[in-house]
Amino acid sequence: MKISKKAQYGLRAMVYLARAAKGKVSSLREVSKAEGISFDFLEKIIGKMEKAGLVKSKKGAGGGYFLAKPAKKITAGDIVETLEGKIVPVSCALCYKSKKCISKNVWDKVKEALASTLYSITLADLVK
Repeated sequence: MKISKKAQYGLRAMVYLARAAKGKVSSLREVSKAEGISFDFLEKIIGKMEKAGLVKSKKGAGGGYFLAKPAKKITAGDIVETLEGKIVPVSCALCYKSKKCISKNVWDKVKEALASTLYSITLADLVK
């Protein structure tokens, strides 16, 4: 299983915003340059974060983005799921053997462990 660049960059961008002074607005250009993320790609990522209610924007001169909630209320799981969809290492529902599949328990445990880990780490933890 591999986490996409979109999720990796999304997490980095959110950590950047969390590190910014409380209430400070950061432009996408600033985040893009500091994190080495393509501006166009970052724009798509942040757009999804905004739709999910994880970031807010301020329009106009001096505008940009900031966290919509305190960093301690946003988890890595929130970010990854916003950008990747449900955390599912293997889609057993598509398997014709899903009812009798012997390995299903393995994938369920992997899913639980991954979700548990991602949802236990907040942005506040990452900026310490």
